[in-house]
Amino acid sequence: MNFFVIADVHGCLHTFRKLLTHWRPAEEILVQLGDLVDRGNFSPETVELCRQLSQEYPEQTIFLQGNHDWGMARHRGPYRPFEPWLNWGGRETLLQYQEHYRAWLAPHAAWLGERPLFWQNDYVLFSHAGFAGVPDELDPTNNDGVLWRRGQLCNTGRLQVVGHTPTRSHKFERDSVSNTIYLDTGAADGYCLTGLRLSAEGMLLKAISVPTIPEDIHS
Repeated sequence: MNFFVIADVHGCLHTFRKLLTHWRPAEEILVQLGDLVDRGNFSPETVELCRQLSQEYPEQTIFLQGNHDWGMARHRGPYRPFEPWLNWGGRETLLQYQEHYRAWLAPHAAWLGERPLFWQNDYVLFSHAGFAGVPDELDPTNNDGVLWRRGQLCNTGRLQVVGHTPTRSHKFERDSVSNTIYLDTGAADGYCLTGLRLSAEGMLLKAISVPTIPEDIHS
């Protein structure tokens, strides 16, 4: 099957829903690269939508973990609280849960904490921030690991598709040296959310961008 890949949603529910109308579940696997929560106005509803999609389409959905998702899961985990997350947008996210969706908070945090850090086949490698060939890349506390890396990635022999680092052009960008596509096009900053249609072999078939719907970021 082909892939339909979406990066950082950050609580932009309505923009995300609009982009999902282009997903073809019968012939595509939806890959979401993490960071469902924080910054936008609808983090609880965004996570719940993704949980529902994963239940309805278990063979056609892959939801990866981002650093914001990890922060929320850690804040609610056995070593809580995790104060740094509150400064990344977590404080506002908690308010959204407490005002309307208090019962969702614990199961959502647990679900986010269970998301895998990467997915790959013989041709493509999906993760939130990318592989750079450094030690302990799968340690979620590693600032150069797959949840946090900024800067040059390594060429893994596969096409890497990542989010995390917003592109300056607010369009998807490709680095030929590392064979990486950067897909965070700044939805939570008011620009757009982009979906990439890729073949199973990593060939780019189509890019679809949806401008951020103002309701998602302006109260």
